[in-house]
Amino acid sequence: MTGDEIRAVLFDLGDTLLEFGKVPKTRAFLAGARSTHVYLKEHRQPVSPFPWYFLRNLLRLRLHYVISNFIHQDFDSLEVLQKVGAKLGVKLSQPQWEEFAWLWYEPLTHCARIEADLIQTLADLRRRGLKLGIVSNTFVCRASLARHLSALGLLEFFPTQLYSYEFHVRKPSPEIFRIAADRIAEPPRNILFVGDRIDNDIRPALASGMRAVLKEAYTNRGQRLPAGAFQIARLAELAALIERINAGRM
Repeated sequence: MTGDEIRAVLFDLGDTLLEFGKVPKTRAFLAGARSTHVYLKEHRQPVSPFPWYFLRNLLRLRLHYVISNFIHQDFDSLEVLQKVGAKLGVKLSQPQWEEFAWLWYEPLTHCARIEADLIQTLADLRRRGLKLGIVSNTFVCRASLARHLSALGLLEFFPTQLYSYEFHVRKPSPEIFRIAADRIAEPPRNILFVGDRIDNDIRPALASGMRAVLKEAYTNRGQRLPAGAFQIARLAELAALIERINAGRM
C-alpha cells in the first residue's frame, strides 16, 4: 500500500446505481398528477379539476427546472409542494406531505432497474472495508429516495448520501465533491467516484483529486473517456478494478 489506495466509493444515482434509461417524462408526470390529485381528494383537501391541476403543476415544475439550471442550484421539491399547498389551503401532516411527494415520484420508480447482482456487489465492497456513499443532482426529496432505495434493498449500504437540493451547489461544482470527501471522512485521493456523465461526474471528480470510473450508459455513448479515468460496463466489475488500483497495477 502506498497511501493512495481506494478506501471509499461514491456513486452517482441515476443511470449509475439506478438505471432509468430514457424516461417518458410527460407520461410519468401525468401518472404522478393523477395519483396526487386522488390523494388530495381522499383527504378532503382543496383541489382544482384535474386538467387545470395537471397543467398548473407541469408549468410550475418546468419553471423551477429552468431556474435551477440557470442558477446551477437544485430546488427542494417537497418544500415547493408545501408552499404552494399552503397558499391553496391544503393542510397535511409532515408524513402526509412525504406520502404526497412520494406519489409524484413513484411512477419514475417503475422505470428504474438495477443490476441483478448489485446487492452482492455492494456487500462485497463493504466486506472489503470500503466506505460507500451517494452524490446525486436531484430535486426529489430525501424521504422519497430513501423509500425507493429501501424497496430495492440498497439503502443500508449508503450511510453517506448527498443530494444537491440540500446544498447551494451541485455537480459539476468541485465544492460538492469536497463536501462529499469531508462527509465520508477520506481525502480525495482515496476516493473512487462512479458515474455515468463525463461532464457532471468524471471530469470534476478527477479535478477534485479523486479517481473516477465511467459506467457505460446511453448518457455517455460515443463520448471519449478523459485521461486518467477508468470505464466499466457493469458495477460488478468494481471490486476487481479496485484490487488492481490498490495493487499498483493501473
